[in-house]
This record gives sequence, structure tokens and C-alpha cells, in this order.
Amino acid sequence: MHEMGIALQIVEIAAASIPTDLGNVRVARVNLKVGKLAAVVPESLRFCFSVASKDTPLDGAELNIAELPVVARCKQCNYEWTITNPVFKCGTCNSGSLEILSGRELDIESIEIAEEDKNDSGK
Repeated sequence: MHEMGIALQIVEIAAASIPTDLGNVRVARVNLKVGKLAAVVPESLRFCFSVASKDTPLDGAELNIAELPVVARCKQCNYEWTITNPVFKCGTCNSGSLEILSGRELDIESIEIAEEDKNDSGK
């Protein structure tokens, strides 16, 4: 299950990206873009993230995953389309010479910091 390795990297990157001048903050949400060709099972990644984030500033944070489709362009006729079936061939000229434009992504899009609870500010 490579999702645990991915989750550990997400936690490491997100924790390192919190500005030190913010002090003790909590991350509310991590937004990811994951391409369908990235071979990631979203539910497994969410589970691994919840385990990997324990006792870190990301503990309890939501992992929001936006799945991106596989988009290709034919190198022969420049036709672009979203691939929805396992046939990787141009629908216009039947060429098998394709360039994958998207679908392999595994990117942290943004990290949202939780707002400080006003009732706890003096405690």
C-alpha cells in the first residue's frame, strides 16, 4: 500500500509549509489534486493520512481529494479528449501516438489553517 508513503509525504510537506511566526496552529484541510493515472485509492489515502497525521499540526485535518481525468492529445492530428475507457487511441484518426496532458498529477493544491477559537484565546 503506497498510500501510506504518500500520506507521510503530505504530512511532512504540509507541516513544513506552516509559517513559524504563526505559532501553534492547526491545519483544518489539505486540498489535493490526484490524477486517475496516479494509482491512488482515495479512501485508502484518507485512512493513511488520518493515521500519519496523528500528533502533528494536521491531526484531525480533512484530506480533500479532487480527482482529475486523463486528458490526451493525438500527436498526429492534435485532437484533445478525456479518456474514459481503457483504449488509448485517437477517436478522430485512430492513431496510437498520444501525449498524456493530465491524469498523472499528485499535487498539494492548498493547505487551510483552522481559525483560532475565540473562546480559547485567553486560556
